[in-house]
Amino acid sequence: MKLLDNSSSTPLAFRYVEFWDWFSQHAHAFFHTVKERHRIKEDFFNPLSLALDRIKDGFYFQTGMMDDDTAELEISVEGAIENITFVEELIQAAPSLPGWKFTAFKTATQSKHISIKMSGFEFNTSTLTFYTNDEPEYPDEINLVVVHQDYTEENESTIWNGTLNFLDNYLGELAFATTIDRITVIGPQEAEQELIPLEKLHDFLIWRQKEFVEKYEGLRHQTEEDTYATFDAELESGNRLVAIMNTDLLAWDAKASHPWVMVVGIPYDGEYSNGMPDDETYATLDELEDAIVSELPEGEGYLNLGRQTADSRREIYFACQDFRKPSQVLYQVQTHYAQILEVTYEIYKDKYWQSFRRFNSY
Repeated sequence: MKLLDNSSSTPLAFRYVEFWDWFSQHAHAFFHTVKERHRIKEDFFNPLSLALDRIKDGFYFQTGMMDDDTAELEISVEGAIENITFVEELIQAAPSLPGWKFTAFKTATQSKHISIKMSGFEFNTSTLTFYTNDEPEYPDEINLVVVHQDYTEENESTIWNGTLNFLDNYLGELAFATTIDRITVIGPQEAEQELIPLEKLHDFLIWRQKEFVEKYEGLRHQTEEDTYATFDAELESGNRLVAIMNTDLLAWDAKASHPWVMVVGIPYDGEYSNGMPDDETYATLDELEDAIVSELPEGEGYLNLGRQTADSRREIYFACQDFRKPSQVLYQVQTHYAQILEVTYEIYKDKYWQSFRRFNSY
């Protein structure tokens, strides 16, 4: 089955055109609404939200005046990796309109003067420092420890949220979402290493990412002769769990070369069969998996790790070298199977595939 339409990157292309045609018709009025900040919710935010929702879920935005003559519309994803490629496509499809600048994601504001205030606490390059917690077992992970001078157990939630908000703006949304593997926020009294000024974080991340790309660029794994294992267990509910996993891949020593994990979830009705699908559903689930594999071949950097079936849900696992094409393919799978299956998917960074450690214990 051919899921991708080569005439456009995704089936959303026509919706992008519709959106920008609609925006163009109202661009002049929208500009004055943003500039004058009069009825901005009623006359701009509300209609724009509805128009973006007609494209797909998961688009966020903010707006403001860059100068007296230019308004900016910034579309973001609030950390949802699987929506990044669609924001990029939407902005790439934007027309050139007088008085408007269209931007994908929150852009980096690496200035020592940028500051965010939340619940009485300041978040800036004076109140925040960092170091990295490097673990020999996971040498390619960027495990960031951020230190806020006012952190306490009592204000932990506020400091955590404020720190992430600041880094999202300071580094830029795309860099923040894709380059850091883990973050911990602590106070100065808990620091175990020398503190580094936050102004050095951007260059540090660029250096680590360049080093990572050079180390793994072009590395592939061929699975033709790999070993697969079947895991069969009984859950506490009495239902069966059946998983088929590529054990050679799970033991591979270059997992970090495919740092993006994609989990595809498909619920089905297994109420009267110990949580297992009936024959017809089983065949459809296998057809769906085959369709995904055909669009995401291992030779291009997409590895099918295996699948798990239990409790009326099939999960299919992939490790990928990038997240953009998998997002596009799975959106089209959702669309294609919408009338018979409710397909969901999640993409996240897991350089050492720790999500699948449970299969080592069966």
